[in-house]
Amino acid sequence: MQITTVGLDLAKHIFQVHAVDQTGQVAVRKRLRRTEVLSFFASLPPCLIRMEACATSHHWTRELIKLGHTVKLMPPAYVKAYVKRGETDAADAEAICEAVARPSMRFVPVKSAEQQSTLMLHGARDLLIGQRTALINALRGHFAELGIVVAQGARNGTVAAT
Repeated sequence: MQITTVGLDLAKHIFQVHAVDQTGQVAVRKRLRRTEVLSFFASLPPCLIRMEACATSHHWTRELIKLGHTVKLMPPAYVKAYVKRGETDAADAEAICEAVARPSMRFVPVKSAEQQSTLMLHGARDLLIGQRTALINALRGHFAELGIVVAQGARNGTVAAT
């Protein structure tokens, strides 16, 4: 029994594997701890691994590609339609494995560590800008309670002491 396609549902600690052979029969249904994932996939011959694009999927994709596997990421919204029963990790892994066989399935490009770092930098900057704006607006509101009116905008966020 040769495993051809694996659906991998990622989580924080326990991952769910759903693997099928060339005839579409279930070959493996298994729960793996985070520390067991690489050793499990290292023991498999190269196969197709599919995952939902989520927080850690790009990291795991890069690691599994190093082991010789072909890995594709799918948008979670596209996988949702293939979940047959309740929202469990096993059902999600099965749905991922099934969804990949659809000819119309679209995939997410894998990001390099450098691309992810740039996105993190932009995200942190956006967060800081939002926090600065919230702080200025809160201060403007507090000043207004004291009869001090400050114009909108970050450039007007400083008040001279009189």
